[in-house]
Amino acid sequence: MPPRSLRPDLPASADAFLEMLVVERGASPHTIDAYRRDLEAVAAGLLSEKRGQSLERASSEDLRDHFAALATAGASPRSAARRLSALRRYFRFLFSEGWRADDPTTTIDAPKPGRPLPKILSESEVDDLLETSRMIEGPEGTRLVCLLEILYATGLRVSELVSLPLAAVARDPRFLLVRGKGDKERIVPLTEAAIDAIETYKGVRGAFLPHVRATSPYLFPSRGKEGHLTRRRVGQLLDALADQAGIERRRVSPHVLRHAFATHLLDHGADLRSVQQMLGHADISTTQIYTHVLAERLKSLVATAHPLADG
Repeated sequence: MPPRSLRPDLPASADAFLEMLVVERGASPHTIDAYRRDLEAVAAGLLSEKRGQSLERASSEDLRDHFAALATAGASPRSAARRLSALRRYFRFLFSEGWRADDPTTTIDAPKPGRPLPKILSESEVDDLLETSRMIEGPEGTRLVCLLEILYATGLRVSELVSLPLAAVARDPRFLLVRGKGDKERIVPLTEAAIDAIETYKGVRGAFLPHVRATSPYLFPSRGKEGHLTRRRVGQLLDALADQAGIERRRVSPHVLRHAFATHLLDHGADLRSVQQMLGHADISTTQIYTHVLAERLKSLVATAHPLADG
């Protein structure tokens, strides 16, 4: 049997385990503190949830109940997985030292990490970016407006955007013909603002060709070796634009604008299947992440704006 502890919140076997981590594994004080906090939290939980059950005598059922209580309380899968990792090492130590005849964590599955929700911009922030881009003079500004309007109107991936052929906008100005992942084609409707931006940009497109008489099959030609605007360059342009618009750089990227396109469409009543087709998702489950974004925004709105929220 492990020795008795003078501390009511953590058994002496846990102190011995933490000491082993220091002596034999060279664990840092930060690591030891993290393990101690996790073990103390489980010990305290078992005392309250199991009416006095101790950490070192916990069964698999006790631990499963503890993690179920954690999930009910809203703990993140990441936090629960970290706590389970600490318990596994602790109970392996007890088993190896002969203080327990079994390891109760062997039948407990690690919590699946939750899928992070995509970052999005509000509609007013997208408007700020567009208004700021319109203040940039010359062909660079005209091209930037066109890039933004297309991204926000279609939700294209940046790789799809930069490699758009000129022919994609030549057939019908109301639509884009996009070749996406798996070489699959899809037709995406354009907004009036995007149609106007493309027409205006066509008038200055020649400024980005290698030389005056050159031709290019791309809508966004470039003098670089790829022959068209690069993803990296689009990212740089958006970084600079974010600075000018007073928005944090990390919150602005082509992919964030793709997220904004999908979320704002759903916000205004678009059906999920239509959004899936416009984004070029093979599986609708990929598109469903945006319904979770809306749910989180609604919960946040209720929590902050509901008249009974403070009660």
